[in-house]
Amino acid sequence: MNPYCRMAASAALSLPLLLSGCMFTTRKLPIPKPPLVTQTATAADLVAQLNRRWTAFDTLNAKVQMQLSVLKAQEGLAKDYTSIPGIILMRKPEMLRVLGRVPVLGTRAFDMVSDGKDFTLWIPSRKQAFKGSNAITKKSLNQIENIRPKFFLDALVVRGLEADDLYTVTADSITVEDAAKKHLYTVPEYVLGIMRRKPGSPQLTPMRVVRFHRDDLLPYQQDIYDNEGNLETQVVYEGYQNFGGNQYPTKVTIRCPIQEFQIVLTVDKIVENTNLSEDQFQIDIPGETQIKNLE
Repeated sequence: MNPYCRMAASAALSLPLLLSGCMFTTRKLPIPKPPLVTQTATAADLVAQLNRRWTAFDTLNAKVQMQLSVLKAQEGLAKDYTSIPGIILMRKPEMLRVLGRVPVLGTRAFDMVSDGKDFTLWIPSRKQAFKGSNAITKKSLNQIENIRPKFFLDALVVRGLEADDLYTVTADSITVEDAAKKHLYTVPEYVLGIMRRKPGSPQLTPMRVVRFHRDDLLPYQQDIYDNEGNLETQVVYEGYQNFGGNQYPTKVTIRCPIQEFQIVLTVDKIVENTNLSEDQFQIDIPGETQIKNLE
C-alpha cells in the first residue's frame, strides 16, 4: 500500500476514537487559596496614601541588624558578611547616618554620614575614610566602595510622588507556595508605575514601581530605576509591625543588581519624628586617617 494511503487510513481509524473522547486523561491540579481579605483602592487612593505617609514623615531613628552580601552574578557566587548591629538616622529630605558596630565589642565597625549631596565613610579599624558624591559616577572594582547613602535613602521610606510624576495602576495576582503546609496561595496586588516625561519628548522614563498587597494595601516591593531605565535598586519590605502608631517592616532587603550587592536590614526598634540635631549627622575623623576620594 502506498505510504500516503496508509497514513490516511490510520487517520481515518483514529478519528472516531478522538470524537468519542477516549484519548485523554484527567489530572487534579492544586487550587490556590485566596486571601481572607481583599481590599479595593483606586490609583488616586494609592498615590494619596504614599503622599500622606511621606508628608507626615520627618525623621527616623532605627536600631537594626545589618547583613551585607557581595554578589558575583556571572560566576554564581555570593560572599555573605557577618551580621552586625547598627543605628540608622535619617532626616528629610536627604540627611543620613549609618553606624555599624562590631558584634560583642560594641566598637564602631564603620560610620557613614551624608548631607544629601556628599558623604563620608569612616572605617576606624583600617584608619581609612572615603569621601565622595552620593551618586556613583564611576563604578569601583571594589564593590564595597560602591555602597552609597542613596541606596539607604531610597529604600528606608517609600517616598511620595513629585508634582511632575505621572502614574498608572494595574491589578495583578501572583501565586506563592507555602512549602511547609504544601499549599498554594493567590496573592492579589496592585502595581503602581511612576514615570516622568523626558524633556522635549513624548517618551516616558520609568522612575519607580511600587507593589501593594491587597490584604493590607501596604507596599511590599519597590523597584527604582536610573536615568537610563535600568533597574538600580529593588527593595523588599516584610513583616510589618506597629512602631509608635506607624506600620513599618521588620525586614528590609535592599538589592542593587548593577553594583552587585545586597543589604538586609532587620529592624529591632524604630522611632519616627524625633528631634535629630545637626551634629548627629557629623563625624570627627582622626588626623592619622587615610582619606580616599571616590568618583
